[in-house]
Amino acid sequence: MQFESADPSVVRAIKQRVLLDAWLRALGKSRALPVLRDYQPSGIEEELPEMMRFDVGGEAAGARFLINQEGSRLAATYGNEHIDPAQRTNRYLDDAIGPELYARVAPCYRACLARKRPVYSISTVHDADGRDVSYERLLLPFGSAEAVEQIVGSYKAISIDGGFKLTNLMGVRPQATPVIVVRAVIDRASVRGAASHRASSEVIELS
Repeated sequence: MQFESADPSVVRAIKQRVLLDAWLRALGKSRALPVLRDYQPSGIEEELPEMMRFDVGGEAAGARFLINQEGSRLAATYGNEHIDPAQRTNRYLDDAIGPELYARVAPCYRACLARKRPVYSISTVHDADGRDVSYERLLLPFGSAEAVEQIVGSYKAISIDGGFKLTNLMGVRPQATPVIVVRAVIDRASVRGAASHRASSEVIELS
């Protein structure tokens, strides 16, 4: 699967740009990757329902992604509302969503792992009523110079038609198979604009 090289302007959702800008600030100039404790995006408490956090185990094709945090809206998006919230974490992504769906999404996670840079994708899909919905995924890597150790993901479902049905929008058998329209590695980042943003004094730790 091919990923284009892009700068931060590829990200459409304003809230995801805030998350990306905070990642760029944490990255600074001296490290290959930022560490999670330095990640301090403003307003993150409002974004947590649409975010996930993973610990990365293994390398390359053998890597797996252990879910440590799953937002409540994501459970609905993937048809997992029936699972007790306490059981949605401490399980691997491939086990949580099954092999068919994992095969569709794994290239984005593996690109983030291999390139050590944010990965952004947009898929178009129809909800249960046939409305067009854009599903925007932003994956942010954290760790050391040697390897990605954690990934923080933000997932946005947006429709120009206004309201739409979220339930099972991106599940194994959604109303229509998602079509990927954007696949990008954000490796041409200009940090000058991002650094000018002021961080909020109220910070929720993700570590």
